[in-house]
Amino acid sequence: MIDNRAHIDPKAQLADDVEVGPWSWIGPNVVIGAGTKIASHAVVKGPTVIGRNNQIFQFASVGEDCQDKKYAGEPTRLEIGDDNVFREGCTIHRGTVQDQGVTIIGNDNLFMAQAHVAHDCVLGDHIVVANNVAIAGHVQVGDYAILGGATAVHQFCRIGAHVMCGGGSIVLQDIPSYVMANGNSAKPHGINSEGLKRRGFTPEAIRILRQAYKIIYRQGLKLEEAVKQLQSMSGQCPELLPLIDDLNQSSRGIIR
Repeated sequence: MIDNRAHIDPKAQLADDVEVGPWSWIGPNVVIGAGTKIASHAVVKGPTVIGRNNQIFQFASVGEDCQDKKYAGEPTRLEIGDDNVFREGCTIHRGTVQDQGVTIIGNDNLFMAQAHVAHDCVLGDHIVVANNVAIAGHVQVGDYAILGGATAVHQFCRIGAHVMCGGGSIVLQDIPSYVMANGNSAKPHGINSEGLKRRGFTPEAIRILRQAYKIIYRQGLKLEEAVKQLQSMSGQCPELLPLIDDLNQSSRGIIR
């Protein structure tokens, strides 16, 4: 399962059925779970923990030191869940001590070719990160978000669950859950209703989320006023709670 031309550090821990292709390099303090496949010419550095059934394609770099100039070689971490796919040339960096010291990637995510995830990012589950997307440090991305090709995300931004971000977008502020965004800089373009239908949201929930979007973006309310209205509606639509949480936790402000 491990090509004899690959380098596996003696301090790395690989499950018995992990596959590693020729000329790949697995460093010390790397733990790789069962069923994971690593193609040729990939590099995995630690401290890094990779779960089960992940695929890492050729020329990917996983767990490398970050590009933050403040980084001084501290033993920060990368944690990756299960069933993720990292296509050719992806770069995933560990955290920094200026944050929590860890970059976290959840489960069942697709990172297309040349995608970059910087230090201290926290990504959820079922996310699609298209080709050449660049996610800067300290960014949070919610479940089922889709980032179109060549999207660039500024550091410390929050991208909510079920967000759809069009290709080539420049994200400088937070995108609340369920919102479609596009442009330079990214602007809101309604609710991702088609994506919500595919994921089993009821027509009534989608109707209320559309109403919530109008409250936030069409009524000229201050953010605090909009949040109060959404809170009063959340009893009849629990799907509003992630949206309310995004608005309350925004530090950079939301896209307008």
